[in-house]
Amino acid sequence: MDKFLITGGKPLNGKIEISGAKNSALPCLAATILSAETVTLHNVPYVKDLITQRRLLEDLGATVLTPELRTHKITAKNIETFEAPYELVKTMRASVLALGPLLARFGQAKVSLPGGCAIGTRPIDLHLKAFEQLGATVSLESGDVVARAPKGRLIGADVSFEKVTVTGTENVMMAAALAKGKTTIHNAACEPEIEDLAELLNKMGARIKGAGTARIEIEGVESLGAAEHTIIPDRIETGT
Repeated sequence: MDKFLITGGKPLNGKIEISGAKNSALPCLAATILSAETVTLHNVPYVKDLITQRRLLEDLGATVLTPELRTHKITAKNIETFEAPYELVKTMRASVLALGPLLARFGQAKVSLPGGCAIGTRPIDLHLKAFEQLGATVSLESGDVVARAPKGRLIGADVSFEKVTVTGTENVMMAAALAKGKTTIHNAACEPEIEDLAELLNKMGARIKGAGTARIEIEGVESLGAAEHTIIPDRIETGT
């Protein structure tokens, strides 16, 4: 049987460069939909899902510039559609993260589900129930999730997740940032990526407290503005 023989007692030191966390960059890119002003993100990793996310933003009408490696300058001012096309999102499970920002900004959203999965059979059901708690009507039409806000704007509410969901927490946090009134998320995910997204949103002008705990409070604002933010390092890459 093969063995590893390790003799300890020697201090380790040195430096390595860690890529930005994909699971933080994805919601942060989606959050740029919420603002008509330019949002600059640094330390964006070069991975397939992020390339697809960039193409999605551009397809919606946003301008995405890359002045230097791992830096994205996103201006979503010219986004005019609230529909995320199936061809771009079919292979990316994180495509659901566009739902909250589109719904918050335009009062309605239409996002295709990867593989056309039915509501209730995937964790996305937690997202949709949360949007309904914020006053939206949600339906499934030919494999697309269609959500509409009353009178064009979501209403703050108490949102309680039956199960902890990272992307669900992120989606509601983004949607509630532009909702009317106060939203409290109960049983929220506590991952560092949640805190990173909240930091970006607050830089954009959101009013979010408690990110990183099981209870997050969001006081909705009328609009969000420009910001500059560095994506946190990938903790999985760091540990491996």
